[in-house]
Amino acid sequence: MNRDDAITLLREYTQSESLVKHALSVEAAMRHYAGMLDGDVELWGLAGLLHDFDYERWPEEPEHTREGAKILRERGVDEEVIGAILSHAEWNREEYPLDRPIRKALFAVDELCGFVTAVAYVRPGKLEGMNAKSVRKKMKSKNFAAAVKREDITQGAELLGMEVNEHITQVITAMQGAAAELGFVD
Repeated sequence: MNRDDAITLLREYTQSESLVKHALSVEAAMRHYAGMLDGDVELWGLAGLLHDFDYERWPEEPEHTREGAKILRERGVDEEVIGAILSHAEWNREEYPLDRPIRKALFAVDELCGFVTAVAYVRPGKLEGMNAKSVRKKMKSKNFAAAVKREDITQGAELLGMEVNEHITQVITAMQGAAAELGFVD
């Protein structure tokens, strides 16, 4: 499956524009980390783009990710991508542990991309000029983007062998590179 086919599939199953933007931000972060960690940029990008494509139809566990995996297998998507998508959901970790770089990266960037997006929405410059310090400050406010699991952000950095601020900086950089597609450029 190429990126165009993945976008078509994402849009077929996802009506929420914010969920589409989340998929695009996770794709950008995954492509960025693939470059850093010697991963296949296209495969890692697909994992990011499609990780939640089934969420609107099957939001409950364990259907979320598992129903999507069936669809992806029917369409011939690489098992490395499917395994990464399955691994990002806690209920699949016994069979799909966070034991491969692509899986670690997807787990690490998922919540953080959502949090960085939330921070961007409340900043005058959006992603421009954002840094780890401003993100960390917002992380301390439990009421800000309350649904984001801060412990997943910390654990994700640990999985990647990075300090939290460095991980945040890398994700910001990736998202800045996709700012126009994410709707953060006037």
